[in-house]
Amino acid sequence: MELAERFLLDALAYLECALAFLCFVLLSQVGSPYGRYASQRSAWRLSAPTAWAVQELPSLAVPLFVCFATAAERLRRWPNRVLLAMFIVHYAQRSLIFPFLIRGGKPTPLYSCVLAFMFCAYNGYLQSRYLSQYAVYADDWVTDPRFLTGFVLWLVGMLINIHSDHILRNLRKPGDVGYKIPRGGLFEYVSAANYFGEVVEWCGYGLASWSVHGGAFALFTFCVLLSRARQHHQWYLEKFEDYPKSRKTMIPFLF
Repeated sequence: MELAERFLLDALAYLECALAFLCFVLLSQVGSPYGRYASQRSAWRLSAPTAWAVQELPSLAVPLFVCFATAAERLRRWPNRVLLAMFIVHYAQRSLIFPFLIRGGKPTPLYSCVLAFMFCAYNGYLQSRYLSQYAVYADDWVTDPRFLTGFVLWLVGMLINIHSDHILRNLRKPGDVGYKIPRGGLFEYVSAANYFGEVVEWCGYGLASWSVHGGAFALFTFCVLLSRARQHHQWYLEKFEDYPKSRKTMIPFLF
């Protein structure tokens, strides 16, 4: 049984890598159907806070279930505990805090929320089950340069992501309508500072985990958010004549 599940987890990780490239191609062609880009003709829509809370919740609920309702033998080891805690902390913020900080926000099509919900359930199972039952690390892995570098990248990326979201939320003062150019933080260098932070975060997690499972999630995040960042960047350039031409799309000074 364990051998079969380990094979399943490996297969799901490689499938996630394939889905990353597929999503990049599709989203580059048709765009991301959410927020300002979502079709207003969709009959079934959810408010932005509701959609965010619902779609992100499986990535919190599934790992918590795995921790408390299964054997989770590997969680006796500190490397596994810390890595899974990194995953849970992010999704606790994204599902229990971030949605309730949203100001306004355009309705989300139901199908978009459902797809995100399915991915979060898929990836939540993949990451939590692998770390809790199958990932083998030496006890001193938490002092390995790969783990330490990955942890620092994860923490810095999460802080960039949270700070960038704060800047976006405060673009409009009470009574303001319409869109504005983001200023401050890494938005001085890129159009999608929030996405850059999340990519750094999960690349750090992938490095710290040193596994195809963590790496697959980092790759998926990069491919999906890069396509969204390109869409954002192009929209800003077309929307604002005075948009800073020196800003890159997602990676400061590079792209």
